[in-house]
Amino acid sequence: MPKVKTKKAAAKRFKVTGTGKLKRMKAYKSHILTKKSTKRKRNLRHAAMTDVTNVKTMKKIMPYI
Repeated sequence: MPKVKTKKAAAKRFKVTGTGKLKRMKAYKSHILTKKSTKRKRNLRHAAMTDVTNVKTMKKIMPYI
C-alpha cells in the first residue's frame, strides 16, 4: 500500500497537542483591523482547539502529524 501524502497547507496551520487535540490560530486578524475593537483583536491572538466535528477530516489529510 502506498504512503499517503500530507496536505502541507493543513500541516502548516495545525499543531497536535500532547493529548492528540488539534490546535489552530483564530481567523480575522490579517487585515481591515481599524474597525475591529482592541478587545476583539486581543482575543484573536490566542490559539484555539479545532472543533470535534472537524478533527476526523484533519487527521485524514495529515496522517503523519
